[in-house]
Amino acid sequence: MTQDAINEQHETDVVIIGAGPVGLFAVFELGLLNLKCHLVDILDKPGGQCAELYPEKPIYDIPAWPEISGQGLTDKLLEQIEPFDPTFHFNQMVEGLTKNADGKWVVTTDAGMKITATVVVIAAGGGSFVPKKPPIPNIEAFEGNSVFYAVRQMAAFRDRKLVIVGGGDSALDWTLNLHPLAKHITLVHRRDDFRAHPDSVSKMRNLVKTGTMDLKIGQVSELVGADGQLEAVMIKAQDGSIEEVPCDRLLPFFGLTMKLGPVAEFGLNLEQNLIPVDTEKFETSEPGIFAIGDINTYPGKLKLILSGFHEGALMAQKAFAYCRPGEKLRFQYTTSSTDLQQKLGVK
Repeated sequence: MTQDAINEQHETDVVIIGAGPVGLFAVFELGLLNLKCHLVDILDKPGGQCAELYPEKPIYDIPAWPEISGQGLTDKLLEQIEPFDPTFHFNQMVEGLTKNADGKWVVTTDAGMKITATVVVIAAGGGSFVPKKPPIPNIEAFEGNSVFYAVRQMAAFRDRKLVIVGGGDSALDWTLNLHPLAKHITLVHRRDDFRAHPDSVSKMRNLVKTGTMDLKIGQVSELVGADGQLEAVMIKAQDGSIEEVPCDRLLPFFGLTMKLGPVAEFGLNLEQNLIPVDTEKFETSEPGIFAIGDINTYPGKLKLILSGFHEGALMAQKAFAYCRPGEKLRFQYTTSSTDLQQKLGVK
């Protein structure tokens, strides 16, 4: 796995927009056909939604894995594609897509990167995940230090005084998951009514009854601290009274906004912010541009990771025809092909 510097120009067979599970598996399918890949992702690491939002939560519907975490799945996919040495470009958003006179595509990022490729694969999920931020003055000054919108490593919150804000599944799940680690947890919601799973709500209320955590009905109105470090939050109750709650970490879970972003400006046919594709090769309305995973739509579409894996396999067959027009594609099985096994480093 290679990560190149920004402000450079590159040329490759395939550019994959999005480094989530589906984009990563596409590297494997394309690599089996000797196609070199570059991947661009707005996040700072591979894994997409699985690694960013649910790194330690279990996934139960990945073939051959009765249970695997989002980060575990990402790690296994990275291990699987290691023989093909893909190049990653993190912390960048694709903002431009143009076509050269020779028919190749030029992908431009907001960091000044230009990548020329024969094929473009959009595997950006539903777009870029952006957290909905609470309307708290000066919250930006604490973000990344003591205010977090996602839990990437549970151990980072060990022995911390946490204030978790929200009434949905994310807020309740992390309240219960972090409770054994945290020094103390206070859950804040604007009303005493929750949208989360009833079992989670029941478990939370039992913890409140035993006095091992607090529940405050109201809204966080102010942050107290300096230099990015929280000392307390001010909570405004429904009756207008203000209470100060000591804490050193704030986790607001107000949901996420999915933004399709510049992909919407690529000139592709769109259907309710999704990209229609055929089910033979998962190609878009523009020849040479494919869409796989949650970003696409077609009759019978299921938004499952395993569906994206299937789409990536069929996409790779047509991508080969674009990238190697003078070669005949010989379909082979990894179980019996010594050529493929050599590529994978099988001994």
